[in-house]
Amino acid sequence: MRVVFMGTPDFAVPTLARLAADGHSIVAVYTRAPAKAGRGMALKPSPVQAMAERLDLPVLTPASLKTPEASATFASHDADVAVVVAYGLLLPQALLDQPRHGCLNLHGSLLPRWRGAAPIQRAIMAGDAMSGVGIMRMEAGLDTGPVAMEAHCPITPGMTAGQLHDALMPLGADLMGQALQPLERGALTFTPQSESGVVYAHKITNDEARIDWTRPAREIANLINGLSPFPGAFFEADFGKGLERVKVLSAEAVSAAAVSGSGAPGTLLDLEATIACGDGAVRLRALRRAGKGGVSTGAEFVRGTHATPGTALA
Repeated sequence: MRVVFMGTPDFAVPTLARLAADGHSIVAVYTRAPAKAGRGMALKPSPVQAMAERLDLPVLTPASLKTPEASATFASHDADVAVVVAYGLLLPQALLDQPRHGCLNLHGSLLPRWRGAAPIQRAIMAGDAMSGVGIMRMEAGLDTGPVAMEAHCPITPGMTAGQLHDALMPLGADLMGQALQPLERGALTFTPQSESGVVYAHKITNDEARIDWTRPAREIANLINGLSPFPGAFFEADFGKGLERVKVLSAEAVSAAAVSGSGAPGTLLDLEATIACGDGAVRLRALRRAGKGGVSTGAEFVRGTHATPGTALA
């Protein structure tokens, strides 16, 4: 089929590669424009653009899709289908109506749960036991379109958003590859989403990333793991050289009975970086101190800061 592919981050790359490998004619790749990155602030193309260039595919990076010029360019591709994976721009109705078989979106959740911008992070932050990917026919509403296919992925204990992201990438690529075969024959069946169970995965804000040790341990562990690796949950403490920020990239909740010692929320309980919470305690498994480079284990962090049980980390 003649395919317009629209995507930007790493999550979309396996799907683009799969469709190319399946022999579809990818007539255009839409992605966000190169952004400044690194110490030199040089322009860096998106992961999708980098893959498209390796595959020798034409790349477009419009700032908007709402202009008459953007609509005319999109129409000129004469696409059978548009495949959209974490693109980053909304498609106006004028574009949604153009491909012969519509526009398909690969979404990183089991709809209608976690519609919106951050489904992977929100699933872990909420303590969900199951996630997955789905193929949805796009319409004007936010992730409201009917769903054709789904694939499930369990969220294992301690799984981070980064790990779930990496598990869903190949799952989604395979699912989209499977979906285009019956779509071309007009045999792909779509089922409207349930009106119950709708939950929105709102964009992550910086305010959410600060750890509140007065919360229950399970909530704190889910927050930490759900925001790892980006933007990273954090706390601030003074280890003798002024207040510094520490990002926590992995954690597990432990019961108060499983640790020695006790203290107010935010108190270091042992040399394994177990911290008292409002209910229970959380053991910090991977941390990064601001300006210190690499990631350390909980025990390495405690040794490096010379903190002792009873130290307040809040």
